[in-house]
Amino acid sequence: MSKSKHLRLSISPCPNDTFMFDAIINRRIDLDGFTFDVEYHDIEQLNIRALQRTADVTKCSTALLPYVDAHYRLLDSGSALGRGNGPLLVRRRGERGIIRRIAVPGLYTTANALIGKLFPTISERRPMLFSDIARAVEYGEYDAGVLIHEGRFVYEKRNLELVADLGVEWEQRTNLPLPLGSIVVARDIDEEVVSAFDALLRRSIEYAFAHPEASREFVKSHAQELDDDVINKHIALFVNDFSLSHGDEGRRAVRELTGV
Repeated sequence: MSKSKHLRLSISPCPNDTFMFDAIINRRIDLDGFTFDVEYHDIEQLNIRALQRTADVTKCSTALLPYVDAHYRLLDSGSALGRGNGPLLVRRRGERGIIRRIAVPGLYTTANALIGKLFPTISERRPMLFSDIARAVEYGEYDAGVLIHEGRFVYEKRNLELVADLGVEWEQRTNLPLPLGSIVVARDIDEEVVSAFDALLRRSIEYAFAHPEASREFVKSHAQELDDDVINKHIALFVNDFSLSHGDEGRRAVRELTGV
């Protein structure tokens, strides 16, 4: 197993990831000898690259875990997991027809997995870049779409209305928080290195909580929506105590969704 502390790191440019990883990437804390090559990719690109095993440490959709479990293991810290944080199924305001064709932010995403579990009659699900979905639904290219990241906070500005909050549906059925995204590390990395990186990421998140303004410029340089209020809501929704550690409840939620 590799004991190198030089790691290829891939994360999403969304505010929750850049907020959590800011102190590492911008060296605001002691990195304990770690160095990184960092790449930023849309969540579905991250999922595909995880299947291709291109990074040592990577963000991926939690729903992908069964497909990468042979090569990656779940870290305890860094997850997007909680209550009230679910993807939103939206359609044009006033539409009342049957929903047959929807846009999803990637076939490997947790959002798409939730549609399959919660709305199995919607069989035609087309993947597209998450930031393009609201516009595509607004202009009638799809009957509905599933919004994640910043899009869930601003859809009403595009003459769209809520059909279902997938997080609420999940919580009502399982009484568990919703595990959306995970940080995984390659299984061929030495256990001591994995443990040290997990602790480093936890310290980075703790730093972000203690110094929320320190990362603002970095977060905004990658965000799709630049409004401070939207960014604040995004971070508050997706970065929480579960991001520091899954805990028993978080691990139960992951098992419920994935079987892993």
